[in-house]
Amino acid sequence: MFHARLMVLLGSLVLAGIGLIGCGEDGESQETLPPLPTATSLALQLVTANLTSPVFLTAAPGDGTRLFMVEQGGTIRIFDVVTGALLATPFLDIAGLITSGGEEGLLGMAFDPNYGANGRVYVFYTNTNGDEVIARYQRSLVNPNLADPSTATILQTVPHPTFANHNGGMLAFGPDGCLYAGIGDGGSGGDPNNNGQNSFSRLGKLLRLNPDTGSPCNNVVTNPFLLGGGAQEVWSLGLRNPWRFSFDRQTGDLYIADVGQNAREEINVSLSPNAGRQSNYGWRLMEGFLCFNPAINCNPGGLTLPVLDYPHASGACSVTGGYVYRGTAAPAMRGTYFYADFCTGFVRSFRFQNGQATNQLEWPLLSPPGSLITSFGEDAQGELYLMTQVGSLFRSVPN
Repeated sequence: MFHARLMVLLGSLVLAGIGLIGCGEDGESQETLPPLPTATSLALQLVTANLTSPVFLTAAPGDGTRLFMVEQGGTIRIFDVVTGALLATPFLDIAGLITSGGEEGLLGMAFDPNYGANGRVYVFYTNTNGDEVIARYQRSLVNPNLADPSTATILQTVPHPTFANHNGGMLAFGPDGCLYAGIGDGGSGGDPNNNGQNSFSRLGKLLRLNPDTGSPCNNVVTNPFLLGGGAQEVWSLGLRNPWRFSFDRQTGDLYIADVGQNAREEINVSLSPNAGRQSNYGWRLMEGFLCFNPAINCNPGGLTLPVLDYPHASGACSVTGGYVYRGTAAPAMRGTYFYADFCTGFVRSFRFQNGQATNQLEWPLLSPPGSLITSFGEDAQGELYLMTQVGSLFRSVPN
């Protein structure tokens, strides 16, 4: 989510309810990747331009016929791939439960891996008190294009005192079947309460939850603070505002894009198995590879440093994390991680090999007109999408 100065900049755009993007561990890759194509070998294909402040896209497991899109104002919309139509009736409408605008609203969703059988879907929103809520809903027994609002079960509520920014908002299931949630540091600038480094606070963390109960998930391996020393839900710490994380659907490696303060944006990578367990990504000690607090002579010992950071140069201000491509439409791109900057609209990529971000490229034909890229998304086949705050959804296709 972006900084206050960016809010002023975007105010001139007169976009209501907008403002979403604020301001690794080393290891050996065992994957043999294909040669990288040229930076103009991918382009955008418009899917729809009729969304309202979209912030996320996903698909139900195994469902190649529908795309589900989260709108910040509190609705989840369905795009029917077969008919090419955006359905008029939302899959879910919880506008009455949320605070929306700036960096608040309905921010994320995830389908249960067993959605076809159990019909469970999970959402992340800021409630009317400004607190972060992770809740579960059930698919309607009558209409598969509807979730039943009467089935709401709140799994976690994370108090978000004083400030409205840095809420995080991403939900995703890991390869271990646990539900992961990215939580921002509580807002303002500079993490004034040092939540990111406080293991007892859920702010500034990646949480790992039991999707049945919302309690700490201890499937296969336990959460690191289960026996003390921190909040039991915490899996990783030292995050400022993780605006989109993802698991590589083939390797299980974890990629986290963490929005910086005033100087650097960063991408973190942690390797499977147990990717990210007890990793400290550094905030507020460090911003990217730079010392932040203290401003000099910070000690990076014990921290999981980024695999890549980039400066606030040429208007860059806020990273939007994406996915490792695993689709079939562009086989030469398999194993490539894509990310973007909200302000400049650039789309870049790298391949994580031998503990490093290699083969870094910028993709000019993937930068939408007007940009303001709020999120990437994947469909059931692993094809890559991106969306903009002004309401457009695009699919990445071979050029």
